[in-house]
Amino acid sequence: MPDDILDLGPQARLVARVAEGITDEHLAAPTPCPAYAVRNLLGHVIGLAEAFRLAAHKEFGPTLDTSPGSLAPDVTPGWRGELPKALDALAEAWRDPAAWQGMTRAGGIDLPGEVAGLVALDELVVHGWDLARATGQEYAPDEASLEAARALLTPTGEADGESGGLFGEPVPVPDGAPLLDRVIGLSGRDPGWRAEG
Repeated sequence: MPDDILDLGPQARLVARVAEGITDEHLAAPTPCPAYAVRNLLGHVIGLAEAFRLAAHKEFGPTLDTSPGSLAPDVTPGWRGELPKALDALAEAWRDPAAWQGMTRAGGIDLPGEVAGLVALDELVVHGWDLARATGQEYAPDEASLEAARALLTPTGEADGESGGLFGEPVPVPDGAPLLDRVIGLSGRDPGWRAEG
């Protein structure tokens, strides 16, 4: 791959490995996304993988025009086979340099291909953490993915008195905190979140 595009493959594989560790008993468990149980978050990840695959190919249509907040995601009985295939297809689509060029659409929003690729990667990083934390699994994304997510989530050009990050109000994290914790804080989540029980 050219040096100027990011490989979503390592992060996609990590999310797939986290999903392998999810049991049926985990599906109703809460996640750091208050409105989503594990099953809903898995459904969201499958949906976003398909949407951003289409965005990479610039295959415009209803899937790319739909806001993710308008759907109530859930998993189907075949999700264990569906999720890794969707993640593999997502990563493969973004290996094409053309995916990172020109304009595309996702979630009903027009955006440059290079931004859409970073958003897709960030979604994998953050939701992978959500799923790992909700199900008590270890989680260690590669540094390139974390740095890309940090760059995307870091607020820029804010006027005095304005706050809020790309996906919500950032949660303060100490400067010396691990990069993963800083990324999670920038996403509006508490890096210390733990499932109860």
